This record gives sequence, structure tokens and C-alpha cells, in this order.
Amino acid sequence: MMTRANTGDFLPASKVEMDALCWDGVDIVLVSGDAYVDHPSFGVVLIGRLLQSHGFRVAMLCQPRHDKPDDFRQFGRPRLFFGITAGNLDSIVSNYTGNGKVRDQDQYSPDGNPYFPGKHCKANRRRPDRAAIRYANLARQAYGDVPLILGGVEASLRRFVHYDYQQHKLRSSVLTDAKADLLLFGMAEHAIVEVARRLHDGSDLSGIAGSCQRLTPSQYADQQWPDDVEVLPSLAEINADKSLFMAAEQIVDRHARALSNKVLVQQQQSHVVVQVPAPPPLTSQELDDLYLLPFTRLVHPAFGRVPAWEMIRHSITIVRGCCGNCAFCAITRHQGPVIVSRSQTSILAEIALVDKMASFKGTISDLGGPTANLYGTSCAKGGCRKRDCLFPGPCRHLQQDEDGFVQLLQQASHLPGMKQVYVSSGLRMELLLRTPRLLRRLIKHHIPGAMKIAPEHCSARVLKLMHKEGSQVLVDFLQMSRNLAKKDQKKIHFTPYFISAHPGCAEKDMAQLAEAAHRLGLDLRHVQDFTPTPGTLATAMYVTGLDESHKPIFVARRFNERMAQRALLQGRKKGKTPQAGRGKKQYRRGKK
Repeated sequence: MMTRANTGDFLPASKVEMDALCWDGVDIVLVSGDAYVDHPSFGVVLIGRLLQSHGFRVAMLCQPRHDKPDDFRQFGRPRLFFGITAGNLDSIVSNYTGNGKVRDQDQYSPDGNPYFPGKHCKANRRRPDRAAIRYANLARQAYGDVPLILGGVEASLRRFVHYDYQQHKLRSSVLTDAKADLLLFGMAEHAIVEVARRLHDGSDLSGIAGSCQRLTPSQYADQQWPDDVEVLPSLAEINADKSLFMAAEQIVDRHARALSNKVLVQQQQSHVVVQVPAPPPLTSQELDDLYLLPFTRLVHPAFGRVPAWEMIRHSITIVRGCCGNCAFCAITRHQGPVIVSRSQTSILAEIALVDKMASFKGTISDLGGPTANLYGTSCAKGGCRKRDCLFPGPCRHLQQDEDGFVQLLQQASHLPGMKQVYVSSGLRMELLLRTPRLLRRLIKHHIPGAMKIAPEHCSARVLKLMHKEGSQVLVDFLQMSRNLAKKDQKKIHFTPYFISAHPGCAEKDMAQLAEAAHRLGLDLRHVQDFTPTPGTLATAMYVTGLDESHKPIFVARRFNERMAQRALLQGRKKGKTPQAGRGKKQYRRGKK
């Protein structure tokens, strides 16, 4: 059985560990706002192991102090670059709720404590606000001539003009604010290896697929660009006319979903951000190879207990990407619109590695990904430029491999010593309606207590703004699931996720949602107030007050408006009939 790993089994996380490897220096220092968890679910670690597999010496600088640059000097001057990420989450999302309240938990920090030991104050948080910018500044102070490469969710979704809900304002690209040399967007495996190779060879970094460059106007004018460059509205133009923010986000979204070969350009104050088109998605074989790199699958001893690891340590990622393109979600923008599924051989091999963990007791907590039942899906046409495969309904060209997913679940369940294999990731209801055999197997064998579904709303108007199919899908899905469960004499429970205060949603819509959920027998505990995070069309709606046709819509921006919508659901939970117009009264009454 695998015992607790020694620090030598990890990528070095301190100078002592680097010296123990008899290294005289490192090629690359990867900086992250997360604790060091050597598991493929942590993006920066996945990148670190990939670079290691290509022969580079990689050190991990996790949750460095951000009041001085000393931590950035501990490995000496990196030969190639600092790779900087805020972590698995955008730092503002990690530090603040959608209503601006400071979070008192951070699942990616030791013991869930978002503060360094000592006084609990904003300046002492383990993950600083806009961490990519702060870490870049510290790295520059430590070694001014070392290239700075930004990556991860925060950098990827803030690469153009974006909205920062904690500051309530539009900000320029994180690349220009951080004064970094390059920004890699998306999952970036191809791009980061190319960066390392070019710096190793002494080549420049221009033109790398999946990257954004920061140029002065004169530098931009001096370079040769393709004829089909598309220019986004500039920061100055957007500040003068907020409706242009929606136009800019629609352009970025369209090119991202189409895997366009166009260069995108946006003026940001004194610099120009130039986005080079993304590389092709990883192949299934490349994804297989990535997840079978030599991860310890453990928390580095210096970081103790990390709650996020406890949730995912026995989970397996089986699919990457999302073709759903929900308006409020950035997964498509970051992971890409193409579904890439791992082979069954690779998944079963990773389960065998999990089986060797001392903590493993025979239960795989999740075979999943962004959406578990997108596993094995493909396009009969080979792909289109729209790639909005589930709205307004499942595309007729979308192919589902029901047999393949069922076979994977069967094979995993029959492995020696396996007690249970769960699918805990979210599931798309409209796809499960087309795969009744898979749905029956999930209900009978693979649901850990409750099935996670995301109807999000019940109002047809709001669902359309969300890029979600109509509410009849939920009705049909619940009926089919309950009928299947009844046949197998199984009790079935659902964990439905709903969103309140989404742009375009008024109190009457929340009253309709509360009544419909009660009628369908659904729990209303899992309701999230809409958070205007960077990189989504819904955030553009929030900022501009316009839908995608540039028509005005109602947006609940004020705190009391947002709480009034939630109050309508809370009233329904207490058995009261929700009525439009009563939300504010209920909220004020509860506040008193």
C-alpha cells in the first residue's frame, strides 16, 4: 500500500528540497495561490509534471508571502521563467462571495483557513486579491530580467477588458496590469511546453498558439499580421459606451467556440493585447498520457490538511471541455468547446493507482469532469463554428456514446476490491433523457445519495438568457428518473442547483421558480446568487443591462434587489406562497 510520500516524491517546494535533489538551480518556478497538492485536479501541478516529463527542472512556489519578494528568491534565479497562476480559482471568486462578502473559508488552503498564521486581515490572506498581478510584481522585484508567464483560470478569463465585481468596475487585461511577458489562455499544455523550448533555445515568444502578447502601439505596427485580424472595442471606447462591452464579449465568445484562426487585438491604455489563436485541443491519447504522469496524489507535507484534496483525492477526470456554453459559465471559454474523452484503458489504469493509496477504502468518489455524461460525445459533422450543442436543444449532429459510458462504469465497478464507483459531477438532463439505459444504471448503482442536476431556473425567458433549454426538460427528466427508480425499488433524491438574480430575472420569475420547484418536489437549499465573474456573456449582460440582441433587460444589481429574489425562495421553503413584489418585504422583515 502507498504510504505518506516523502518530500522527495514531490516537485521541490523549498530550497532544502531542491538541494536534496543535488540541483544547482531550477529551470522554471511555478507560482500558485493554492496549497501544493500533487494531484492532476490541480492545474498548476499538472503543468509542473508535464514540464518535468519534458526534462525541465521545475520547482513549486505555493502560497508565497505577498508582503515581500524573499520567497521568490529561495530557488535562485530560474533559468527560463516564472509561471504564475492564482490557483484553481480566480482569486476574487476565492476571496469574496457574489455579494462582496469576504469569505472565511478557502478550500485550497491548509485547514480551509484563508489566512497565514497570525492576525486575520486582508493583507494576511494566503491568496491576495488579483493574485496573478501581485505575484508578477513580486517576481519582478526578485529577478527583474526573468520572463513572467501568466496562466490558469484567472489569467485566462481576464485576458481582455473584464469586469471585476469586487471593485465594481471594468479593468484592463491582467497581462498589461501585471506587466508580464506572455499570457497563456485555456488549459495551455501545448503552449507552456513551447514557451519552455523557445526560452531554452534562446528564441523569442511571439506567435505561440494559445498566447496573448503585450505590445506598445509602435511594436504592434512594426509587426506583420494576417489580413483577417479582428479588432475589439478598446478600453477607452468601452468606458465611453458600456454597450460595447457586450459586443467585445460576443466577439471573444464566438471566436473561442469556433476555434477561430483569427488574431484578436484590443487597445488597453498604453498597450495593445494581441491574442494568437488557440492550438488544437489535446487528443485523447495526449489527455491519457497527461493524467498518468507520476503524481503522488497527496498533499505536500508542508501544507497539512487541504479540504479540496479530501473531496477529490479518490476521483478520476474522464472528460475535458464543454459544448453547453451556458451564458453564466466560463468552462467553455477556458477548457474549450470540444469534448475530449479519455480512453477506458487509461481511466482504469488511473483507478489502479488510486487503489494503491493508503486512504482508499474501495470507493471512487467521482468519474466525471465539467459534465460527466458528455463523456464519449462527438459531432457527426466533425465540428461546426457555432459549437452551442445543447441550446436551444441538443443538436441533431451530437452523437452520444451511451454504450461506452455504461461499459466504463461496469468495468470500473468489477475491478478487484472495488466497493462503489460514483458519478458525483453534474449531469445534463436533456442528454440523459436520450440515454435511458445509462440513466437507469446511474440511478441503480452510481449516485452517492443524491443526483446533481442544474435546471438553474424554471422561467422560459430567463432560461433563454442562460442558454438553457425550456423548463419541460426538468419535468420530463424527473418523471423518467422517478419511474426508473420505482421499477428498481430505489429511492432517488435530487440536488438541484438554481440561480437567483441572473440578468433578466425579476421577482416574478423567482416567484415562478419557487412555486415550480415546490410543485415538482425539489429542494430549494442549493440556490446561488448570480456572480458576475470574468469571461461570461451573463456578466456582459450584468454590466450593460442588455441581452445578446442588445435589447434592455432588468438587472438586479443592488444588494436589496438581489436579497429580495432570494427571500422569495426562502419564503417558499417555509411553506409560504411566493408572490412578486413581496421579496423586498420578506427580506427586510428577515433582516430586522
